[in-house]
Amino acid sequence: MKRVALFTLSLLALASFGASAQDGTLGKIKSSGAITVGHRDASLPFSYYDDKQQPIGYAMDLCMKIVDAVKAELKMPALKVNYQLVTSANRIPLMANGTIDLECGSTTNNIPRQEQVWFTITHFVTANRWVSKKSSNVKKLADLKGKTVVSTAGTTNIKQITEINAAQNLGMNIISANGHPEAFQMVETGRAVAFVMDDILLAGLAAQSRSPGDYEISADALSVEPYGIMVRKDDKTFKAFVDKAMTDVYKSGQINAIYSKWFEKPVPPKNINLNLPMGAAFKKVVANPTSSGDPKVYE
Repeated sequence: MKRVALFTLSLLALASFGASAQDGTLGKIKSSGAITVGHRDASLPFSYYDDKQQPIGYAMDLCMKIVDAVKAELKMPALKVNYQLVTSANRIPLMANGTIDLECGSTTNNIPRQEQVWFTITHFVTANRWVSKKSSNVKKLADLKGKTVVSTAGTTNIKQITEINAAQNLGMNIISANGHPEAFQMVETGRAVAFVMDDILLAGLAAQSRSPGDYEISADALSVEPYGIMVRKDDKTFKAFVDKAMTDVYKSGQINAIYSKWFEKPVPPKNINLNLPMGAAFKKVVANPTSSGDPKVYE
């Protein structure tokens, strides 16, 4: 009798686990027959439009690995994938309100943001720097004193440079742009001396400009920025699921080919090659996957 009772409890536990796996995001995806992927339009090489206005990039490739895992888990090979364009300003609200299920871009995972959304395993480690024209001769932060500086609305970068400006009494005129291309254009046209943003994004924008040799990215770094794919907060089942999917990509070695494709080879539509081998900080993540929002973990 006792064995029967234990067997029954085991079945109930398995049924409970199965039911919980179908709640939250996985349940939403199964019932709707679709997964909605948030993407960017100009975050090269992470998430951007190709010449056919299709979202492509490094983060998009990783998200498609997660989508494949979802299809297998739900036994839905024909699962529809919907794409939703997001911006720096609306990506977190669109995740929080259930509009998107994955956000595949260049979003910094930090502890304050984890109050609103969660992140899966870190897929890149960058730093907050600035780009300026070489002719401006901006070598260090103090050289920006009293100057006009731009950053993108809704980013950790604009928040940080605003805090630094106040703390160090630099008197900078900080303006916000609606997107990375607009911000870079302000430097290009002389409306701003510098654009503060993640160095990898600055490198991509400079490489795409009319005169790449005119620009330089600061040696000084204002912060360490780990990127993560966003998922909804408090959905422990889905986070565990996507973490496993990402970890499988890392441990199987697939990450090496995906990384090389976007950072060490020419990428469409202009065949720009960033020539950026995998850095020590990200190699550390690949060896020991983490979704920590603490920058010290990546130093």
